[in-house]
Amino acid sequence: MSTESLSWDLGTAYDFFISLHVLHNPDKFGLRGSWAAGVRSRLPHPERKTLELADQAFWIPNHWIYRLPEPKDSQGALDALAAIPAADRLPQLALRPIASMEERELLLDVRARGAWDSRAADGLKTCLKSRGHSARQEQIETILNAWAQAEETGAAYLQALQAYREVFFAEEERRILPAVKKAYDQARRLAKKLEIEALLEELSQGVRFEPPLYDPDHDLVLVPSFWSTPLVIYEKLPDGRWIFIFGARTHESSLVPGDLVPDTLLQALKALADPTRLRILRYLVDQPMTPTMLARKLRLRAPTVVHHLSELRLAGLVQLTVEATGKKSERRYAARMETLPKINGALQNFLSQKDDITAED
Repeated sequence: MSTESLSWDLGTAYDFFISLHVLHNPDKFGLRGSWAAGVRSRLPHPERKTLELADQAFWIPNHWIYRLPEPKDSQGALDALAAIPAADRLPQLALRPIASMEERELLLDVRARGAWDSRAADGLKTCLKSRGHSARQEQIETILNAWAQAEETGAAYLQALQAYREVFFAEEERRILPAVKKAYDQARRLAKKLEIEALLEELSQGVRFEPPLYDPDHDLVLVPSFWSTPLVIYEKLPDGRWIFIFGARTHESSLVPGDLVPDTLLQALKALADPTRLRILRYLVDQPMTPTMLARKLRLRAPTVVHHLSELRLAGLVQLTVEATGKKSERRYAARMETLPKINGALQNFLSQKDDITAED
């Protein structure tokens, strides 16, 4: 696939919804849980509960955001959502292109009947499992309850989003917009110099796709996001294209406003301070390995190894290769040795800075 097949999109509406996912799953993104809880606590209890349930009920609606008119900001997203009848908001947001016809029919039937039973729960669990998502019974029930009360869910969700924008994101949007625009411009310049595979690996801080998870006959849509950094989000759009959301936060900045220690430096030092993660890096220097291979070598449970690899990935210390094999994908990791000099340089730069840090006696 050539870079001529690239499309681009820009808008803080992506970060509007992504930030909510990050705030409800701070550990996955290297964010302090106490700070995330503090942001959520600004919301009135009903709206806070609605957004918590929404994060369980459906994924970030990137396919819907992509169709929004410019400038694709948070207010534009709210206006577009308000124009949709309340009972139709959940289908538009939650029915992603990857959902099977069986899953669509099941959820729409629950909406039409306003109720669900064990058969619907078993059917939804099977649908989610077929695309590699293992949902707990509690999550299955949350999803089905939302669809059984689709009109109430749609009305409550819009109200909760409006409250979230008012108490936090409107100000946050102004802070992150320059960084998102800068990342957009830099990525477009980089696309003129690199082949598509190298471009994606650079923008994702070390993710490779073999073979490509997107259709080479369709455009690939690239979108910068401040809040998703350093992870990437990729999924299929309704027209067959893939959307690839990459990090827009620089190595010198932090997700928490006012934090003086850059996220990248903090995550790297945290990752390197663990002996198990150091052993993993040492093995990965020799050869790429899957989590299963590492678990055998370390004599640890696979979930434990996956946790350590996630910490290393957040710090940019490992390269992740995603190999599509049928409906599943295998993940192989390798050490990113080129990151170590950058960490050392970032530490030296931070320690040599003259800023307004003051000591308290």
